[in-house]
Amino acid sequence: MLSPAPVVPVILAGGSGTRLWPVSRDSLPKQFQALIGDHTLYQDTLRRVSDRTLFAPPIVLTHEDFRFFARRQASDLGMDVTVALEPTRRDSGPALLAAAMIAQRLAGESCLVLALAADHIVLDEQLFVDACRTAAIAASDGRIVTFGITPTEPSTAYGYIRPGSETGQADARVVDAFVEKPDQKTATGYLADGYLWNSGNFLFPAGLLIEEAERFEPEIVASVREAVELAVEDLGFIRLDARAFASSPAKSIDYAVMERTSRAAVVEGRFRWSDIGSWDALRGVSESDASGNVTHGPVTLLDSHNTFVHSDGPLVAAVGLDDVSVVATEDAVLVMPAHRSQDVKALVAKLKSDGHNAASEHLKAHRPWGTYQTICRGERFHVKKIVVEPGGRLSLQKHYHRAEHWVVVKGTAEVTLDGKVFEVRENESTYLPLGGVHRLANPGKIPLELIEVQTGSYLGEDDIVRIEDVYNRS
Repeated sequence: MLSPAPVVPVILAGGSGTRLWPVSRDSLPKQFQALIGDHTLYQDTLRRVSDRTLFAPPIVLTHEDFRFFARRQASDLGMDVTVALEPTRRDSGPALLAAAMIAQRLAGESCLVLALAADHIVLDEQLFVDACRTAAIAASDGRIVTFGITPTEPSTAYGYIRPGSETGQADARVVDAFVEKPDQKTATGYLADGYLWNSGNFLFPAGLLIEEAERFEPEIVASVREAVELAVEDLGFIRLDARAFASSPAKSIDYAVMERTSRAAVVEGRFRWSDIGSWDALRGVSESDASGNVTHGPVTLLDSHNTFVHSDGPLVAAVGLDDVSVVATEDAVLVMPAHRSQDVKALVAKLKSDGHNAASEHLKAHRPWGTYQTICRGERFHVKKIVVEPGGRLSLQKHYHRAEHWVVVKGTAEVTLDGKVFEVRENESTYLPLGGVHRLANPGKIPLELIEVQTGSYLGEDDIVRIEDVYNRS
């Protein structure tokens, strides 16, 4: 059965995911990485709403820093998305309200909105779509529907929903109560009493959510409405007005509306689901071997049991581990008892307070044009590998404290230096003197790879004076 009104998926893709450090960091959070399978979590979320008999083209709400990830990864799937940018993080309440207002502009005042987190895993996609059809029918009858997940264990990592009486529409029931994350004993009782996990995903009439929010949080609605009305288009992105959006109180949609409205309903989702809020959660949705071990990447274990090892590059070899988690990247290694995975967020906070750059930044930095990665650095030199995607163009820029050598190892570079434009091909190099106004571009059809050697008295990334930038960065 078709939905009674257009269902506009809204993908919230602005979180940082610090509990999955060191793979997930502020510079590239978990939703834009492939933690299970070949696609990123964000791409998997987009694929779940690709049935155009039910879903309209998605709206993605993300942070300024991730806007090109959001567009590029959707394009890799052949999907068109509308990307709206949060000027600052104000929690899910203002974000969802902004998305609902944008959805009304794109799909009509009576549209339904399906709000999904970009970093959740759903393993039974047809059951998910079936639940969305059921929720759409209930939402069309004037309900804000949340998806409650059938628990598989008395988890203390999730909030719970207590279902009430039937609404009279499909399989939806009234929400009697939302309850916070319980202790183990309480969670066991919740399972016996038929409680559901709170997935934090919703389906609702756009107008109804705005109406209910206006009742409870008129200040949020006023700020968000102004931010949407004053929004501008920038390189195809919808940029919400920064001043208006920042004036909104920061509040989750649960606290702002869901725990206060009488219009909340719940549809039970029988699909396997996880919010991947910890390494232990990722382990729980991964295939294990006969010894209970879960491994990803180059890993060799000997006499180890119930152990989780994830490597993004270096070989990890371990002997005699039991119930331990190990996560390795090129520049950081995390080791902990498996049951302590919820403490990673506190560990990252400590790393940040101690000034460790790896707490927030990856060794490989992503930019709209491609990537760069440190190979070696010393007191007065810094060696990088730079990859520029086809058609990519760095900003026209200069430096006050460093000179650079570029050695092309793959592809052809188009170099601009002090007004002159020339090509540098494989096995060729060029020198950029201190103060020279320069730009690097890839005019070819394959990625351009080069080695950059910086020398000078100061080599920080903030020694860049951008004169012109096709990506409108400050």
